[in-house]
Amino acid sequence: MAVILGIESSCDETSASICINGKVINNEIASQAIHEQYGGVVPELASREHQRNIVPVIDHVLRHAGINANKLDAIAYTRGPGLLGALLIGNSFAKSMAASLNIPLIPIHHMKAHVMAHFIDDPKPSYPFICLTVSGGHTQILKVISPTEMIILGQTQDDAVGEAFDKAAKLLGLPYPGGPMIDKMAKDGDPYKFKFAESEMPALDYSFSGIKTSILYFLRKELKNDKDFITNNINDLAASIQQTLISMLMNKLINAANQENINQIAIAGGVSANSGLREAIENGAKKYGWQTFIPDFQYCTDNAGMIAMSGHILYQEKAFGDIADSPLPRMPF
Repeated sequence: MAVILGIESSCDETSASICINGKVINNEIASQAIHEQYGGVVPELASREHQRNIVPVIDHVLRHAGINANKLDAIAYTRGPGLLGALLIGNSFAKSMAASLNIPLIPIHHMKAHVMAHFIDDPKPSYPFICLTVSGGHTQILKVISPTEMIILGQTQDDAVGEAFDKAAKLLGLPYPGGPMIDKMAKDGDPYKFKFAESEMPALDYSFSGIKTSILYFLRKELKNDKDFITNNINDLAASIQQTLISMLMNKLINAANQENINQIAIAGGVSANSGLREAIENGAKKYGWQTFIPDFQYCTDNAGMIAMSGHILYQEKAFGDIADSPLPRMPF
């Protein structure tokens, strides 16, 4: 029986989780509300909050699981990608704890861990499957051949879709984090009320910088004629923006499924919590005969459950790291 402690600290969530023999027992997440007043994550403040949270969070998951630290077999931690200062806290703590217990370290790639979140609960996809990973920092279409072999079929060439959601929300005057606010507002809006330009990219790649510019210029033009335009149309604007971004995601995902002749389709990452995207994926299942897989909400955003599960998988492979491994803010895929 392998007992793995997972630690996640790539951005503004301090998270820990215990995985026992391939079963994630708990998933504790300490969020950082301090960033709301700044309209985005402030790296230095994120690092300080991780320092404050990491000991009580890890202590809580150990107690909750009824596990003494000396019963751990390995510690899995997010090595990258992410904010350097935030990664340093998790990396340093994991190394110190592993050294004191004389157990292996398992460095985890954050985006690959999002994919492995699908193996925490049933139903689980079978290999190979297509996974659309969507977050504030990444947008990728992956062909997942095995837990350790994933091929990037397409990815954004500039901004991530999560960043586009947050930027659009800011233009609408919505509070941070903006993506969930757009999702909430969109439920009462007309998704086809307003049109925005969708960037064209070759093959399966994405670009989301153009739509942000399109939204900005559209709002500037309308506000000249009606200073209350956003307030009077907030739900329709949110719904139209969300519909456009989801349409861009889905068009490439459909093409990828057809190109690879794979009907096992998964989504992962923070934006996979978006209700509009989840509905679009389920509609795709009905239309194209897909088998779809969406993690439980708690495993969509940054969390240690996916780190612990990834650690369990790599523990079987004896894919251990070294105490000299440094954090990699731009960790290659």
